[in-house]
Amino acid sequence: MTKQTRKKYTTEFKREAVRLIEHGGAKIAEAARSLDVNANMLGRWVQEAREGAEAAFPGTGNLSLEHDEVHRLRVENTRLRMEREILKKATAFFAREGS
Repeated sequence: MTKQTRKKYTTEFKREAVRLIEHGGAKIAEAARSLDVNANMLGRWVQEAREGAEAAFPGTGNLSLEHDEVHRLRVENTRLRMEREILKKATAFFAREGS
């Protein structure tokens, strides 16, 4: 059995493919055949571009503002939980020591 690797498309390729459909008047199926891309994937790119405009196709490491903030808040939440646990243990330690 051979392992299939997923094709990775650059942001520029995706934007050009969407531009071909949006401004070139090509149908999704035609463009997909000529670009050797799955039509469903190309349709998803078009929808993503319409919804996100400039924020579409962020690529690896370039998160949208919402994803970036969610990630930042999760990290902060984890840090605050750890600090709270440390303070709980310190409070219990000093309460025992004072008795």
